[in-house]
Amino acid sequence: MKKEVLVVIFGGQSSEHEISCMSATNILKCVNKDKYDIILVGITEEGSWKKVNSVEDISSGEWRNSKEEVIFSPDATKKAIYIKKEHGIEEVGIDIVFPVLHGLYGEDGTIQGLFEMAHISYVGCGVLASAVSMDKLYTKIIVDTLKIRQAKYVGITRKQLQQMDLVIERIESTIPYPVFIKPSCAGSSKGVSKAENREELIKGLEEAAKHDSKILVEETIVGREVECAVLDVNGETKASGVGEVLSAAEFYDFEAKYYNSESKTDVNPEIPEEIKEQIRKSAIDIFHAVDGKGLARVDFFLDKDGIVFNELNTLPGFTAISMYPMLWEEQGLDKYQLIQTLIDNASTRETK
Repeated sequence: MKKEVLVVIFGGQSSEHEISCMSATNILKCVNKDKYDIILVGITEEGSWKKVNSVEDISSGEWRNSKEEVIFSPDATKKAIYIKKEHGIEEVGIDIVFPVLHGLYGEDGTIQGLFEMAHISYVGCGVLASAVSMDKLYTKIIVDTLKIRQAKYVGITRKQLQQMDLVIERIESTIPYPVFIKPSCAGSSKGVSKAENREELIKGLEEAAKHDSKILVEETIVGREVECAVLDVNGETKASGVGEVLSAAEFYDFEAKYYNSESKTDVNPEIPEEIKEQIRKSAIDIFHAVDGKGLARVDFFLDKDGIVFNELNTLPGFTAISMYPMLWEEQGLDKYQLIQTLIDNASTRETK
């Protein structure tokens, strides 16, 4: 039987470039090589698309020196990529794309739009869900309609920072210190800071503005950080158990998440069953509200008054320490089965 051609795209022009490479190496170890011809495409931080020879080249970083360039055709009659080689251009027909991309230009609906134009099946959420979920501010606006509790927030634009006094007045009249400042569309906690006073708030706003043109300022929620994995299985949306993040730092920022070995995750924390069920139901409700497809990880806080929605990730990490695959493994779905389920979903789900 002829194998389907699966294109795995990784890297990308975002602050999560390296995390994407780590996720891709783990996913590729779990893809059924007997079922798929796999083509690896790496996108450099500058935006160059490269044909990659091996998983080992991803791990070493050698892939960035590849001389073979890749062009993804938006032509729906072709369903192909073009590989620019030394002595010409090769057209390769493709069946499915697995975009192992986190953050801007990968998880925000932009590349999903390209796949839609090309009529190519792809893993993960569509254009709408990807775009609104990547934007923390607009995710909050949607979740407001569900009456699910979330932190008080104020949205700020980079341009508004030119009138910093007005911005500070608006924030201070809405949210008490301490507050969290986040780029609205950055991921993996890049550019996130906590402000205890006006001076730290200004500094945090200026730092967040380096990562995005929209900024989210939120009240501080004192509680446990918990996460729930969502997955489409045979047309049915299912939620995993609940995991807990045990951060080694004051909050779970980029460094604490990926480079502090003291940070831990617990995939079976002591939480009352009724609270776990509320988290699972809320995760599915939020996933449906943004028109989610395929997979997502939904993050909450758990404080003395109950659960508080934090954010939604439409392509969560698949690194060795990532919560999403660990939560499903705890439910009896190992990484090989999980990856196959995601690819099967991409092949069979309805398109426009």
